[in-house]
Amino acid sequence: MRGVQLSLNKTQKLRLETALEKLESLSSSTSNNSNASVTVADTIPINYEDGVLKGHGTSEMDGRVVATICGLVERVNKLVYVRALRARYKPEIGDIIVGRVMEVAPKHWRLEINFSQDAVLMLSSMNLPDGIQRRRTAVDELNMRSIFEENDIVCLDRGQLLRISPYLVKRRKQHFHHLDQYGVDLILGCNGFIWVGEHVEAKDDMVLDQMIKSEQENASLSGSVSSREQEQSHTSIEIRQHICRIANAVRVLSTLGFMVTVELITELVDLSISHNLDIHEMLGAEFYVVVAEKEAERRSLATKKR
Repeated sequence: MRGVQLSLNKTQKLRLETALEKLESLSSSTSNNSNASVTVADTIPINYEDGVLKGHGTSEMDGRVVATICGLVERVNKLVYVRALRARYKPEIGDIIVGRVMEVAPKHWRLEINFSQDAVLMLSSMNLPDGIQRRRTAVDELNMRSIFEENDIVCLDRGQLLRISPYLVKRRKQHFHHLDQYGVDLILGCNGFIWVGEHVEAKDDMVLDQMIKSEQENASLSGSVSSREQEQSHTSIEIRQHICRIANAVRVLSTLGFMVTVELITELVDLSISHNLDIHEMLGAEFYVVVAEKEAERRSLATKKR
């Protein structure tokens, strides 16, 4: 939150500083109670009788285990380590991520996933358009660009890809969200890639292919474009506005350094609508200040309830 750079007047600057100071005090009081967050040279309380193993981000000094980086103390059985908050994304088994195609290579796609190395999506791991389970042939390899090509977002289209710091996305059981009230799909990638796009109905591939083929045959006979093709290539203005509003909510949370959750995103969207703000006004200085004040108030009430 200290790195926020906004064009604020004196009143807005004072209000924002007050809200951020309140948030920092609430955060520090919570961490002191749980001993979960540490800075460099902080002592990590451990029980030597349990045969503790010192992991990444820890070091022994004068008979004490101290932190060598800023982050959160994690314990896995006897292993104690510190997970850095602002470190580069490190993939873990089970992570839900969003990838962007960088290259179409022989029998695989090379994907950008906000990591030091690119990911690989094998052709053999893809469901073919005909829905039949079979071995991939040379023809399938030649038709790879009909599935994904350069700069495509894997499995999705018609939306926005946002890139934020990975530490702002907390690992949860659910990372795919359908915001029914807006007709928008939201994917919170653990790698910091956020996808906001038009809702896509999940349908059986074989049934969908048959419907498309029949409409294409009818269109070729009539010489006109099918209604399904028109629908697939068009996104209504209302849906586009919802996508932009949700994307701006993510940008505001990221700039302020708040955790990006579906609950906070929908809360910011509703807040902007209740204040009769246009989409571009969400990125104005006043809205940042209002969001910071609302978050400070929310956390203060949550602390009092405890």
